[in-house]
Amino acid sequence: MEKEVRYSFKHSACRKDTNAEKYRLREKLFGTKDIEPVWVADMDLDTPDFVLKAVKKRLEHPVFGYEEMPKSAYMAQIQWLYRHHGIKYEIEDMFYSHSVVASMNAAIKAFSNEGDKIIVQTPVYPPFFHSVTNLGREVLNNPLKKDTYNSYTFDIEDLKSKIDQNTKMLLLCSPHNPVGRVWRRDELEEILDVCLEHNIVVFSDEIHSDLVYGKNKHIPFASLNDRAKEITVSTYGVGKTFNMAGFAISTIVIQNAALKEKFKKVHSEIHFAEGSSLSHVAFEAAYKQGDSWLVDLKKHLYSNYKSLDDLCKKYPEFIKLTPIEATYLAWLDCRGFGFKSNRKLREFFVDEAKLGLNPGISFGRAGDGYMRLNFGVSSDKMSKVISQLEAALKNRKKNG
Repeated sequence: MEKEVRYSFKHSACRKDTNAEKYRLREKLFGTKDIEPVWVADMDLDTPDFVLKAVKKRLEHPVFGYEEMPKSAYMAQIQWLYRHHGIKYEIEDMFYSHSVVASMNAAIKAFSNEGDKIIVQTPVYPPFFHSVTNLGREVLNNPLKKDTYNSYTFDIEDLKSKIDQNTKMLLLCSPHNPVGRVWRRDELEEILDVCLEHNIVVFSDEIHSDLVYGKNKHIPFASLNDRAKEITVSTYGVGKTFNMAGFAISTIVIQNAALKEKFKKVHSEIHFAEGSSLSHVAFEAAYKQGDSWLVDLKKHLYSNYKSLDDLCKKYPEFIKLTPIEATYLAWLDCRGFGFKSNRKLREFFVDEAKLGLNPGISFGRAGDGYMRLNFGVSSDKMSKVISQLEAALKNRKKNG
C-alpha cells in the first residue's frame, strides 16, 4: 500500500475547448451551449497525477507500435479486485476490451443467437437494451420494482413468469446505473438461483464497483459460489473510478472453460487486439497507486450527493432523490412537477435551471418522469449546479 496522500477536488481543469463529448454535443442535444452539462457518465475531475506521470514516462520512448497487454497490468487489476472486493481471478481467464459496452456486444454474440431472449432490468443504462435489439435478439424486460423506502429491488416473480426456453442471458448492472443500488447477497442469490435453473448466462457489468458508499459492500456476482462463477461473464475497468474513459481500456473475466472458448472465438473475429501502449501503463498505474485516491474521491462524491439531497428535501413537491448506495449518478424522481410530457421536464432543466441532464425515459419506460444527474464534478462546479437548480425551483414554487 502506498503512503498516505490527500487529494483535493475543489477545482478541475476546464474541458470546454476540448473534444469532451458532454461539451461538444451541448448545442446538438439541448439546443444551446448555455448549460452546465451533467449528463455523460465521466467526471469533471482531473485524472490522478500518478496516472499522468506514468503516461509521461512512457512518452520518453519514441516508438508506439503494436503492443501486448502486459501481465503486470492484469496483475495490478487482479490484486486491486482482491484487495477491494475479495475476489481472486487468474490472468488466464481475462481478456482486453476497449469498453464494457463492446464486451457486452461480444458476449451477446457469443452466448446467444438471433431471435433469442435476453433479460434486461429497467430502468438501466441504454446500451443494455440497444445492444440486444441491434444484434437481432429480443429484450425480455424485467423492470425493477420500488420498495417502501423508495429504493429499487429485483422483481423475481415477474422474472420467473417471463422466462422460457429461448431465454439465454441476463444483463446485470451491479452496482446499478442509474438507480444507484448495491445489490445485497440475498438479492443476487435469488437471481443466481433463477439463472442456474434455466441455464442462463449472466453478463455482470461491474464498472461502478469501486464507487460504493457507507456500509454498503459490492459483491462480485461470480464470487457468490462455485456455481455462480461457471455462468458469469464479469467486466471491470478504470473508466469510472479514475476518470479514464478516454484511455479506452477494460477487461472481461470468464472462468468457465467452455464459455471462455466461445467468447474467445468472437473476441478474435471482432479483432479487439490488445489496445494502446499508453492505456496499458495508465491502467497499471491506476490500480497500483489508486487506493488513497479512491478514499478521498468517495468522500468528495458523497459530499456532492448530500448537497443535492439537501436541496431536494427543500422542494419535495417537485423532486424526490432516490437513495444512493453507489455511483456518481443521481436518479431524480421529477413526477411532482406534473408535466404532461418528458419533453417539458427536460425543458425545465435546460431553460430554467440551465442544466443538461439525461432524460429518464432514455433508460426505458420505467424512467418516465425521471432525470439522471451526474454529480461527479468539482466542488466549485457542484456549487454552481446547486445554485442554478435552486434558483429554478424557487422560481417555480413562487409562480405556482
